Amino acid sequence: MKRNKFITILVLLIAGFVVVSCNTTTLEPQLTLANITKEIPSEGGSVALSFTCNDAWSVDTLGFGWLKLSQISGIAGDAAISVTITANSTATSRSKIIYVSSTNGQARRVIINQAPSIYPSYNTAPIAPDATGMGSTATQLIAKIKLGINFGNTLELKGVNADPTEANIKFIKQMGFNAVRIPCGWDYVGGAKDSPTSKIDPAYVAKVKQVVQWCVDNDLYVFVNIHWDGGWLESKKKMDGTTESNNYNPLSSRKDSVNAKQKALWQQIATSLRNFDEHLMFASANEPNAESAAEMKILLTYHKTFIDAVRSTGGRNTYRTLIVQGATDYISPDDFAAFNDPTPNRLAFEWHTYTPSSFTILSSDKVDGGWDDVRFYWGAGNHSTLEPNRNCTYGEETESLAGYNQIKTKFIDKGIPCIMGEYSCQRWNATSKFKPLELDKHNKSVDDWYTFNTKQCKAIGGAPFTWDTGGLFNRGTNVVNDQRTLDAIIAGSK
Repeated sequence: MKRNKFITILVLLIAGFVVVSCNTTTLEPQLTLANITKEIPSEGGSVALSFTCNDAWSVDTLGFGWLKLSQISGIAGDAAISVTITANSTATSRSKIIYVSSTNGQARRVIINQAPSIYPSYNTAPIAPDATGMGSTATQLIAKIKLGINFGNTLELKGVNADPTEANIKFIKQMGFNAVRIPCGWDYVGGAKDSPTSKIDPAYVAKVKQVVQWCVDNDLYVFVNIHWDGGWLESKKKMDGTTESNNYNPLSSRKDSVNAKQKALWQQIATSLRNFDEHLMFASANEPNAESAAEMKILLTYHKTFIDAVRSTGGRNTYRTLIVQGATDYISPDDFAAFNDPTPNRLAFEWHTYTPSSFTILSSDKVDGGWDDVRFYWGAGNHSTLEPNRNCTYGEETESLAGYNQIKTKFIDKGIPCIMGEYSCQRWNATSKFKPLELDKHNKSVDDWYTFNTKQCKAIGGAPFTWDTGGLFNRGTNVVNDQRTLDAIIAGSK
């Protein structure tokens, strides 16, 4: 009897153990926070971190002098941490990693990067977004441009050409152009380089603003940029004037200071020109010389700074079309997506055409220091038999067409509209430095080059802007200096 009772108790104990074992579950460790990186402006800001954890958690706060956390530990459940970042008053960027770890074995990291405060913020009066007169996407806006022209060597250089007048604007419109590119030198000419705070001379700002106003008043589309501008975006100079390193070099110490100047200038430019409607566009730079994927990565930070600075001023700048440049081998549509522009479909790409350069811009033969001999004859049917050494050997129709197709397939077909911001070709004559023996063929070559490039640009959906420094039009008298070139451009636009 006692033996049976013992067996019964043992069976009950085993059964109870089985029941308990079946009801026990093992929880998977949970911490829903993701590894992230946050970019914070120099003036400071905050980051909100919300997550769920199924065990106790904590944050390692070692060295958090410029970061303040609202909470550094917690129990299982939902959590919300506010991270406050103070203003960066140093001249260099800084970074900190926030480690969030749980006793369940899970851990995450949040990287906080902050730009330096080299110049004061000029975004002192941002306003609410204003979509009035800003209804076109970048693609729709650029499609409205028939022909564009540059006021080259003017507002971006000192004392080369007289300032544009409203009469100049009216004249170029009469000649068939409905868009203007205004190269600007805010630092070099506008006085910012002489200011420790990169403050642009208000008189220069007013001058550019007046030209933009004339363009808009006459229903011309217009865009302003930061042109060569003394080269501050491009390279650092030693005291003897030689180049130390370009500012796209990943090892350069200049990245922070270049981004700081880019931000300071564009905050001022964007604020001063904020009230213009979509007729006005902004371009970040001019022919930036990044020559590798690594250098392009640095240049993209300068473009990103430009975009963020303009958007931060608000108003119509929230919706303004913005233009960036870069070597087509190293910039891609993915880079445009990575800008994270808060306003979709308002970015465009700009490229320039001077191909082949030995025909379009070279003015010295190899014997005199040129990279090639100057070429006079371009295009099918225009080659010379009298001086074959002056015929183009590359960059004629077939190769040029391939270049346009690359622009189309790489950008335009993917929804990124394009502007050919500069293209031009020199024309020699019987009294110039070089005197082509077959002058008729040379002139025909130049005509065909202009017509071909204008036509191909428009054929892929681009907007062509011819480069002119006063050779095409006499700005003093508003007469045509080069009727053949004008006719060739007009012919290509039809």
